[in-house]
Amino acid sequence: MANHKTSNASQTTREAQELLSVRHLKTYFPIKSGVLQRVTGYVKAVDDISFKLYPGQTMSLVGESGCGKTTAGRTILRLTPKSAGDVLFEGKDIYQLDAQELRALRPQMQLIFQDPYSSLSPRMPVGEIIAEAPRQHHIVPKAQFDAYIDKIMKDCGLQPYHRDRYPHEFSGGQRQRICIARALALNPKFIVCDEPVSALDVSIQAQIINLLMDLQAQYNLTYLFISHDLSVVEHISDLIGVMYLGDLVERGTKKEVFARPLHPYTQALFSAIPVPDPDYKMNRIILEGSIPSPANPPAGCKFHTRCRYCMAICKQQVPPSYEVEPGHVVNCHLYAGSPVVDDLVGSDDMEQQLTREKLAASGDIAAGAATARGQLSAEEIVSETLKEEARADSQGAVLDRGRKWMQEREQQLERMQADRRQVETAAAALQDEAAPAVRPDDSSKTEESLK
Repeated sequence: MANHKTSNASQTTREAQELLSVRHLKTYFPIKSGVLQRVTGYVKAVDDISFKLYPGQTMSLVGESGCGKTTAGRTILRLTPKSAGDVLFEGKDIYQLDAQELRALRPQMQLIFQDPYSSLSPRMPVGEIIAEAPRQHHIVPKAQFDAYIDKIMKDCGLQPYHRDRYPHEFSGGQRQRICIARALALNPKFIVCDEPVSALDVSIQAQIINLLMDLQAQYNLTYLFISHDLSVVEHISDLIGVMYLGDLVERGTKKEVFARPLHPYTQALFSAIPVPDPDYKMNRIILEGSIPSPANPPAGCKFHTRCRYCMAICKQQVPPSYEVEPGHVVNCHLYAGSPVVDDLVGSDDMEQQLTREKLAASGDIAAGAATARGQLSAEEIVSETLKEEARADSQGAVLDRGRKWMQEREQQLERMQADRRQVETAAAALQDEAAPAVRPDDSSKTEESLK
């Protein structure tokens, strides 16, 4: 009985530590036709997804265009109405809040839009764009307001003299910094990043991603990062969820999903990641078959029309969630021998596995073993020190790979230049041999004829 009480107490503590809990969320859009505009069907943009997020974490939603990533993010923020399910923020169901309670909650949940060009008002200076919402929500006292806005702009890489300029006077990367500053000015706890770097070039992408990671470490932010760029996702994420046609088909920690993708769709996505090695031969997995419509998804597994491992059961039954590894959950009949878990139980295992990876990255083997036995408290699980060390290790690995690739690329260019010089030298020698010898008499005759 005592052990049972202890278990309930620890479960209550973990639920209290959860920042965001999404439970069986569905978002359907009605299809209307006819003169009377009757509902004839539904577009199932988000179809029963569940996950949890703890303070300071980054979860990335990846998948091809149209799979429901952005709709999921907007539904979580209550910008798009849900059809079913629950969204709990710090234990409160945001869809049960009235207008006044929701207004009080809005500053804690923010959104960074995909397009920095259209999400900023062209008629307002930058300082007013950033300061408008904090002024309305009374984030800081009036006497400290200007200093607070200057600090937010400085943290986002903007200067105080930028306050009087308009959005059209900035580059794309600077405009995205303005969008980040606008969200950060409300002192949020949770930010949905809806493909914040997809409209930027590669060099600016790296600056914005590093800025987001620095701000997360400084303000203990929690991100839901929506992207289709897997290289960016690998750099910033703690957890990864793969979406296909409204379903969350696979989820786990970044290390597990990248090291061992389980779902056939995840494997096809990862096979398309470009490798910076000209001598490496990529083994692309080409998806064949028809692409289903979210308005009329196929029965059973939605991916069976394009899956190379399709079985008879895939066309009849929706696959449950199988936990193949601790914290690594996949919805696929290929792993039918694995234990079936509830979506949110799988999220708890994912959190524990993420903690083990970070403890291992920090070299604390004893603490990692204690975590595996479930002996660490919730405060230790979300330790900021471990998160920063793990993030530093990840950044170091990315930089090392980048340096190695640059060295290999420089060596390849040097070899190409040397080969080109040899070819040019050989061509010049052949031209000299083929050119007829010109005698002095012939040259004088040529000059006389020209005269």
